[in-house]
Amino acid sequence: MKQKIRWGVIGSGGIAKRRTIPEGILKAKNAELAVVCSRDAKKNEETAKQFGAKPARTIEELLQADIDAVYIATPVNQHLEQTRLAAAAGKHVFCEKPLGLNVADAEAMLAACRKAKVNLGTAFMMRFHSQHQVANKLIAEGKLGKPVFARAQIAFWYPPLPGAWRQNPAEGGGGALMDLAGHCLDLFEMFFGPVTAVSCMTNRIIQDYASEDSAVTLARFANGALGTVDTFFCIADNSSKNRLELYGSQGGILAQGTIGQGEAGEMMFFPETGDENKIAPAPVNMYRAEIEDFSQALLDGKDTSESAEAGVHSQKLLAACYQSARSGREIPLPSA
Repeated sequence: MKQKIRWGVIGSGGIAKRRTIPEGILKAKNAELAVVCSRDAKKNEETAKQFGAKPARTIEELLQADIDAVYIATPVNQHLEQTRLAAAAGKHVFCEKPLGLNVADAEAMLAACRKAKVNLGTAFMMRFHSQHQVANKLIAEGKLGKPVFARAQIAFWYPPLPGAWRQNPAEGGGGALMDLAGHCLDLFEMFFGPVTAVSCMTNRIIQDYASEDSAVTLARFANGALGTVDTFFCIADNSSKNRLELYGSQGGILAQGTIGQGEAGEMMFFPETGDENKIAPAPVNMYRAEIEDFSQALLDGKDTSESAEAGVHSQKLLAACYQSARSGREIPLPSA
């Protein structure tokens, strides 16, 4: 029986090189890196040598290799075509979020994978953070009482950079809202259930590029709770503490630094009765966890449609946010 999933990586720079390859694929007990591909051939060869993989000159060459799945970490405007190529080659796809530039892209990616009978997964790694998992368990057990309010913040300084696709809506689909809010809204729905409507404001106040550098979203949940998501590309790094706050009728959970790319951070549970409690489970590397989770599903022959559909749903949430920002109105979700 096959013990490991052999991976190819499309887009071997950026997050793949910094995090997903060294911390995820190489460390996962049920995965191994086989081949990498990037539009920068020289850097791709360096990455391949660094991580003991074969460099592929083209995506077609990568897809001809002996691999089971591909991890896509390219600019967002390339996700749809690369997913279609991988699916047609019979390879499973694990893609960074957002899945595509818009809802139509995301739905087309899912359709391509379903037609080819391969699995599609979305890289929402923050749901695997050990403290987020404990918080979710406390909420599910009713320790917070009835959910009332949630707040999440991701903010940092992201100055104009040549070729930075997140600063160009044609390549990234948007800026601070598109790139960051998807993670927070995904966590919100893990904690409090489905969002039924959003109100959003975006801004371009500091940075001189086409994408928005600021966005604030108000979310309305099916259970009656409210939430806010603050996302900024224009707040000094030392000023932003990436806080997460979850309040209910019988307690609250306050965290700092758990939202981000690392497994660190501090989280406290404040019950209405009793002493406050520090939530400090053993740290879990989120990149290893997401790769192991997807790889194991493939090894076990399990359906990963929940992950794929979460990616499509995220695009619908973000589209509603942008619609609200343009119109100045609260926008209900299509399924609401």
